[in-house]
Amino acid sequence: MELEPGPEAMSAEVIGLLALMLLQESRRAARSAPSGELILLENQDRSLWNREQIAEGVALLEKALKYGQKSRRFGSYTLQAAIAAVHAEAESVAATDWRQIVALYDQLMRIQPSPVVQLNRAVAIAMRDGPEAGLAHIDAVLGGASGKQGELANYYLAHSARADMCRRLGRTAEARVSYEKALALTQQEPERQFLQERIRQLG
Repeated sequence: MELEPGPEAMSAEVIGLLALMLLQESRRAARSAPSGELILLENQDRSLWNREQIAEGVALLEKALKYGQKSRRFGSYTLQAAIAAVHAEAESVAATDWRQIVALYDQLMRIQPSPVVQLNRAVAIAMRDGPEAGLAHIDAVLGGASGKQGELANYYLAHSARADMCRRLGRTAEARVSYEKALALTQQEPERQFLQERIRQLG
C-alpha cells in the first residue's frame, strides 16, 4: 500500500505549482506577434520575458525542491516548473541544457506518464540528439510502425511536431501532410495562421 504524501510533499507541490505559473506567465508577452500570430519558443524575443517573474519563479522552485528532497519525492508541478526554469534561464535555444530537460521529462514520465508528456519529451530529445531521433519518438506516440492509432492521433500539436521534424530533415512531402493533418484538427485562429504559414513556406 502506498502511503499518502505528507504535508511537506503537499506544500512542495503547491509551491511548485506557483513557480510553474510564474515561469509560464513570464513568457506571455513574447508568445504572439502584434498581429496575433503565434511565436514558437525558439523564435521568441527573450528580452520581452519578465525577469522579475522568472527570478520569483526560480526562487519558489528552489524552495519546492528543498521540501521535495526532505520528503524524497517530487510532484509533477515541481518537475514541470523545473523544466520551465531551464528554458527561462537559458540565453538562447542553442544554450538550453536539453540533457537536463530530457532527464526531467524522464522523471515526469515515471510519476505521471501520459502521451502529452511523452510528446514533449520527444521534442526535447530532438533538440538534444537531432530531428531524426525526435521523429522516431513522435511516431511511437502517434502509433507509427505498430499500425495502431496512438492516443494523440487527434491532437494537432503531435502532428505539428512531426511536421517540424520532417521539415528539418528535408522531407517536405511528409511535412506538408503532417501540417495539413494538424490544420484539420484545430479551430483556433492563431494556430491555424501559424500552420498555414508553415505550409506556405514549404513551397
